[in-house]
Amino acid sequence: MVNTMNEHTAVSPAEAFGPAVQGTASFSKFMTVLQVIGDHPGKLDIAQLTAKVPFPRATTYRIVAGLVAEGLIMQNPDGSYTLGYRLIQLASKSWEASDIRTAARPFIEALRNATKETVHLAVPSGNGMAYIDKLESPNAVRMMTRIGARVEFHSTSVGKAYLASLPEERTRQIIAGLEFRPFTEFTFTDRDLFLEEIRKTRERGYSYDHEENERDIRCFGSAIYDRSGEPVAGVSISIPLYRYDENRHADYARMIRETAASITQSLAAVVK
Repeated sequence: MVNTMNEHTAVSPAEAFGPAVQGTASFSKFMTVLQVIGDHPGKLDIAQLTAKVPFPRATTYRIVAGLVAEGLIMQNPDGSYTLGYRLIQLASKSWEASDIRTAARPFIEALRNATKETVHLAVPSGNGMAYIDKLESPNAVRMMTRIGARVEFHSTSVGKAYLASLPEERTRQIIAGLEFRPFTEFTFTDRDLFLEEIRKTRERGYSYDHEENERDIRCFGSAIYDRSGEPVAGVSISIPLYRYDENRHADYARMIRETAASITQSLAAVVK
């Protein structure tokens, strides 16, 4: 076949990539909605979102439904939207450069080295927390968790620590919408009892997971705050039951609080 096109003939992007460019408008709309939600996490319901984007109501509803279906956004119990777990997973490699992960790394390394146990760093994601970093215990038995995995508020020390760090009204709103799925016989399934657990967590300054998410694993957690004093993450130590020493309970509690406080202080020093 003879190529009749002159090699110097200019070809426009639309001519060269017709189908892709045709889809760009739709993609742009999806990105616009995603960006607005990312800029206002947990603050906009569907009506407020519709008012902020330059699209017809039906178009916005369709875009939101598509983003939810793909796990790119999640709806909170109060009807507002936040970025979803799938974005967390897709972004896991880029967390190397994130302020929280970078600021936390030396402190969670020190905690892992001091305790010889697995340490997790997690951020809120919808009705739960997503792990953005994990340092394994050097011991033989390790946890089957992974970076990018999402866990529940009601069954984990990072989740309970985060809820306890929020204003009371916001905490109650979130708890009202939780499913309280039981993962073990120790998982909280009663809202009133869980509210009492959050109250105790606030008073003592750290959270405690008594085999509530995984059998034979106990965890200590504490919340991390940004420069404005807003809770942004949680850190935890996970200890297999056979290695857990009740006499070290106070030491674990102290170390998790000190680690969270050090990360918070480090975040406050970040200059953007």
